[in-house]
Amino acid sequence: MAPYMRLRQICLVAPQLAPVITDIADIMGLAVCYRDGNVAKYGLENALLPVDTIMLEVVAPFKDGTTAGRFIEKSGGRGGYMAIFCCNDPDERGRNANALGVRTANVIDHAPYHGVQLHPRDCRGAFIEFNHTEGSDDILGPYPPAGPDWQKFIRKDVTQALTSVEMQSPDPKGLAEHWGKLIGVAPSGDAELALPNATFRFVKGASEIMSALEFRVADTARVLHAARAKGLAVAGDEFLLGGVTFRLVA
Repeated sequence: MAPYMRLRQICLVAPQLAPVITDIADIMGLAVCYRDGNVAKYGLENALLPVDTIMLEVVAPFKDGTTAGRFIEKSGGRGGYMAIFCCNDPDERGRNANALGVRTANVIDHAPYHGVQLHPRDCRGAFIEFNHTEGSDDILGPYPPAGPDWQKFIRKDVTQALTSVEMQSPDPKGLAEHWGKLIGVAPSGDAELALPNATFRFVKGASEIMSALEFRVADTARVLHAARAKGLAVAGDEFLLGGVTFRLVA
């Protein structure tokens, strides 16, 4: 199997799913494809929306003592929760991370899906997960966490793609190098990691968080109008939703 590494999913966390998930769907013109009952064992509920072939997930704790709940308490709800990558070799990626001093936090084995989650404190900024679905190396193929027919829920008339993820750090170059070693992508330019379907950009900030998501949209003004209609504060071509800045490009 040829090596590959792609962004598969971005996970945001909220105190409750509503109204965050409906606001994202309504403003960005996206559709919920699945709610995964498997996350209940972690004290969470979730919903996923495909943005072309990248999943945007929101999780919310429904009981005390969850990792997501502690994340909200610690961060004040600011920052994305998890970056999930599909690859050919999640176990090898996990071993590589361990050799770099990054602990494995959880291993998910729901055949044909297999995932390795790394410890967020060691990753810095957000959780990292590597996963692989046996028999499906097609980005439009089966992906169990998104449900049996996620492809039918792709909507591209408003939002066409999730193009980049912004990570903040007091040391953006150092964080880019750290994530680059974990993901297996060498930093380029001004602290960027370029994957086949998205770019991670590392910028100066007071703390280490996943700070923004950039989306290519068909009509920027239409999306901004929808955000204002939901009562969100719009500044330029961006607004805050689900703990991160939604940044729009045409």
